[in-house]
Amino acid sequence: MSEFSRRNFVKSLGLAFSASIVGSNAQAIAGFSSAQNLKDSHRILGCNIRVALPEDDVLGRGWKARKDICIKIIKAQKPDIIGLQEVLRVQAEDIQKAMPDYFAFGFDGPEMDINKETYNGIAKNLIVFSKKRYAMVSAGCYWLSETPEIGGSLAWGTARARHVNWVRLQDKSSGKEFRVISTHLDHKSQEARNKQGAMIVKESNQYQPDFPQLLIGDFNVDAKNPVFKIITGGGWSETYLTIHGNAEPGLTAHNFIGPEYAKTKNTGKIDFIFTKGMIKTSSANIIKDQINGIYPSDHYFVSADISLT
Repeated sequence: MSEFSRRNFVKSLGLAFSASIVGSNAQAIAGFSSAQNLKDSHRILGCNIRVALPEDDVLGRGWKARKDICIKIIKAQKPDIIGLQEVLRVQAEDIQKAMPDYFAFGFDGPEMDINKETYNGIAKNLIVFSKKRYAMVSAGCYWLSETPEIGGSLAWGTARARHVNWVRLQDKSSGKEFRVISTHLDHKSQEARNKQGAMIVKESNQYQPDFPQLLIGDFNVDAKNPVFKIITGGGWSETYLTIHGNAEPGLTAHNFIGPEYAKTKNTGKIDFIFTKGMIKTSSANIIKDQINGIYPSDHYFVSADISLT
């Protein structure tokens, strides 16, 4: 072999070897990026599970009939964090028993000790989160009234006592901290909804603008209502709207009959997951699952995948 041919042969081997290394590194980097994205993603659910009422038992859609279905559908989503609304004591206990790897905050309080067996006109907005993934830094509750420190207090013509539960969590893997809020606004009084929304905005604005916060809840109105503008005007972004745009996706409250309800009621999406601060939303969906014709609630559940950016 001539010296020229030998040099070309060695050079071609070197180029081929380098290309194989570059290709391997590119695949490794791509794989690492995908794994990192998956690791940084948090699955958030918003679930109004409907209070456990005797009148629903009579109709065959009470908590006893749908408890296992509700929990199965929630667990199938593999959530990291769940914002629950309309939770009574038996439901809180059933969920905690069925989901031992999760911590549930927000049921206990003096207002729930008055009568432990019945509704009391108060249902709680629990926050449920993975104990393996998160550490709770702090937590609290306030009531959406002129006396926010008094459990069960009402104001502005609200039909029910409404409240906020919140937790501040730390992701054990990344060390990042963020805040989760679960709430349920009034279903009758527009003045109450406006004041309740404004309270949430004002309280959340105590934090630095870039501090990550999630607001999960049943707002009892769609995106055309003034309270939606109060919240978005306060710096919050709605996850479904962020991903899918402004088109109305349709009802999320369906009276246990799913799509058939849309034929009788012209209502829109009233269950929302909002974000504030350094959070990126990668997906958002309405969960319309049922099992053997039985829905887990009279609401569809909602989900969002987010990352702390």
